[in-house]
Amino acid sequence: MIKINGKEFDIADKTLAYYLADTNYDPKRIAVERNGDIVPKSQYGETVLKDGDIIEIVSFVGGG
Repeated sequence: MIKINGKEFDIADKTLAYYLADTNYDPKRIAVERNGDIVPKSQYGETVLKDGDIIEIVSFVGGG
């Protein structure tokens, strides 16, 4: 199981890009942390999620 923003998902062995494709996240407006380390956007397609990973996704909101 992979924990993403506190919820568990059964997506081990899938890429981060695979998960993001099924969500409403705009990859241009988010930052992703995997087990305490920032994942560069260029590596979303190469980052394979492993059982026990903890992912935090933060969305940037504009305003003024």
